[in-house]
Amino acid sequence: MSSAPSAKQFKALGEEVWKSKVEKINAELFTLTYGSLVVQLVKDYEDYSEVNKQLEQMGYNIGQRLIEDFLARSGIGRCVDFRDTAEAVSKVGFKMFLNIAPNVTNWSPDTKEFSLIFDENPLTEFVELPEDALEGGLWYSNIYCGVLRGALEMVQMQVEATFVSDVLRGDDTTEIRVKLVRYLEEEVPAGED
Repeated sequence: MSSAPSAKQFKALGEEVWKSKVEKINAELFTLTYGSLVVQLVKDYEDYSEVNKQLEQMGYNIGQRLIEDFLARSGIGRCVDFRDTAEAVSKVGFKMFLNIAPNVTNWSPDTKEFSLIFDENPLTEFVELPEDALEGGLWYSNIYCGVLRGALEMVQMQVEATFVSDVLRGDDTTEIRVKLVRYLEEEVPAGED
């Protein structure tokens, strides 16, 4: 019986995939494009909680598609447990798509919740939130929460992902809390059984 890959193995895989298997785009262009998207959502909805919902929903849709690319390029098989999943998301997924590897920490005693702590966040380069956005509760990078939810749902894990803190909002750290709600049953599409 093979053992679960270690965090070091996931880190090495993330580095290898980033260097050799991912098409790269200009970081400034990516950051500025995302910023324009957020600004447009703020103009369209004029309500920061609705902007948060829209960013999360966009991320969810992206995550449902990114998981296929992630699995194909990384060659990762099914994770052994939720800890394994957390390390794969952090060390391979974030590395592969954003060239960052948030730290996995603050596990709950039942190992169904963990935190991702970001030392850097490419979405927030060149960004300063106005006071009304801070007061209104905008989570500028909320698209990450949706990507996590969408991608993990496609591999049969229902999760909740929420921002706990963000350096952009004046906090000391940027942290997303990820909670495993339940494992989903494999469903065969109607007519394909």
